[in-house]
Amino acid sequence: MCGINGIYSFNPESLSRDVIVGMNQASAHRGPDANGVVEDTHIQVGHCRLSIIDPGSGSDQPFRSADGRYTLTYNGEIYNYREIKKQLGEFTFRTDGDTEVVLCSFIKWGDSCLDRFQGMFAFAVWDHLKMELFVARDRMGIKPLYYSLTDERFIFSSSLRAILSTGLVPKKLSCDGLIDYLRYQTVHAPETIIEGIKMLMPGTCIRISESDGAVFRTWWSTVQHKMQVPSDYRKICDEVRSRLTESVKRRLVADVPFGAFLSGGVDSSVIVALMSQIQERKAETFSVVFKEEAFSEVEFSRLIAKKYQTNHHEIELSADEFKESIPEALSFVDHPSGDGPNTYVVSKKTRQAGVKMALSGLGGDELFCGYPVFGQMTALQSKKWLLSFPDFLRHPAGGIYHRIRRNIESAKISAVLHQPSYDLQFIYPFSRQVLMDDQITKIVRTKDLPVNSVFEICKKLIGYKTEGWRFPLQSRISLCEMHTYMQNVLLRDADQMSMACGLEVRVPFLDHELVEFVLAVEDRHKINGRPKKLLIDACSDLIPPEIYNRKKMGFILPYQHWMKNELAEFCKTRLDELNAIPDIVPGSLDTLWNQFLSGNKRLSWSRIWPLVVLGNWMKQTGVNG
Repeated sequence: MCGINGIYSFNPESLSRDVIVGMNQASAHRGPDANGVVEDTHIQVGHCRLSIIDPGSGSDQPFRSADGRYTLTYNGEIYNYREIKKQLGEFTFRTDGDTEVVLCSFIKWGDSCLDRFQGMFAFAVWDHLKMELFVARDRMGIKPLYYSLTDERFIFSSSLRAILSTGLVPKKLSCDGLIDYLRYQTVHAPETIIEGIKMLMPGTCIRISESDGAVFRTWWSTVQHKMQVPSDYRKICDEVRSRLTESVKRRLVADVPFGAFLSGGVDSSVIVALMSQIQERKAETFSVVFKEEAFSEVEFSRLIAKKYQTNHHEIELSADEFKESIPEALSFVDHPSGDGPNTYVVSKKTRQAGVKMALSGLGGDELFCGYPVFGQMTALQSKKWLLSFPDFLRHPAGGIYHRIRRNIESAKISAVLHQPSYDLQFIYPFSRQVLMDDQITKIVRTKDLPVNSVFEICKKLIGYKTEGWRFPLQSRISLCEMHTYMQNVLLRDADQMSMACGLEVRVPFLDHELVEFVLAVEDRHKINGRPKKLLIDACSDLIPPEIYNRKKMGFILPYQHWMKNELAEFCKTRLDELNAIPDIVPGSLDTLWNQFLSGNKRLSWSRIWPLVVLGNWMKQTGVNG
């Protein structure tokens, strides 16, 4: 796991070594073990290394082919690199890791090598002979890749801050990005919070040359085909178990100490159980244990640790200790989002215990229907009869209901009643919306808000007669969750917070072969009286009933109290940073803050906290409106 950087210039004379060195310095926390730079006509390539496989200096990057024609900078892990290596018998390998396998695969198969890779990655290959740059990102968007493309140059990096460090892209907030952030506590790819910087989409690659410019291609998509699954439910469960076991097994390849996060929930418990069955030595497991009983899941994590005799590490924290770590965590935010400190604390403590890689249960809820949104969207789909009422009845009814209740739920119900259809693409966007549009129009100067980005994603993904439209309803909800919240909040935060601590996080539930299979399974096998039915039935012998029958807790802390008390000054000064930008209506955030302090039911802490994070990030990066 590493940080990759590069600048391709259509005017070679404009390149300066200081710029690529500065990008490496801005990415240094992503790769503390080694760094390097390679320069050529048109190109500068940089790399910061966190060594996990073949940690010797021979695998340091940028990595050059034996004949000097190709240069690779690569972030990620290819779990099946040993199998691929056997197919590359014509090459004489100088190292034992996956870096050289990635480069030799590209040399032999070109961009079709991507189809052979099982893993998480973002990489770039420079061909000195053709003077051509090739850049690619993994299927599920686990590893980030930011870029800026103009007529003069193409800049890419694992880090948005590294691109800003070049001084070649103005530090200007995107107006549409700001509105997306206000709606969803993040900015959805391919856009970012900065005007002129984008994210390469998952499963996408680019070729760049002086003659052809930049040519983009989607090489994999979650909806490109619908897999055939057995009709017998027991066989479906067996297949899920087999694919998940194989996924965990692949992710245990490492040449450094590793472990697993263990919260005591279904997802992490299943991962630890399979990990313990696969490897001979005891698994190293890590749990955050809160001294306050209300936040602690200690009894459940201990239950799994005892069952599988893991070397269990309990990271004991008080809520106050966690609170004190928040400013430090926010200092490592690369692209702002409303979450992150939780992952930072777990990653930091895990790394301090001597572990450089950990397995995570991230993705289990999205794939196996673990969130309430799955039940909520299903219930709304069954109420399409409401559309038989004319608009002049539905719209006022929603407004009246909201005026009576005056809370977040009533605001969303009112918005749903104003939709032209109850198809998923119209109603799903409200499920994770943080600030509603009527609130946003009071904050930003423009009254003509851009089209909702989540609606656009869902429309292209699962809209009528699209490839995704052919999938069962629960799978369509999974697709929406994975392409919005998971990719743009959870995976982004997991990457930037774990890498800030020098820890690599691997996510077995996002193995593409497992994802493809589960998405093809019918609804009746996934959600029938309880969440994660399919996963639990496939793995019920691995985990005690106490684990899968308990109420889902999540990682909940008293932010509401902190923000009104101990963190109040911190929050207010960060909001003042936003107040200063031209796109914000003067005084609007003061009004929002005062409404929060007074207990307005539409303004829980989770509606205000993303604004605090954004203000803090702008202060640190020097970004202005």
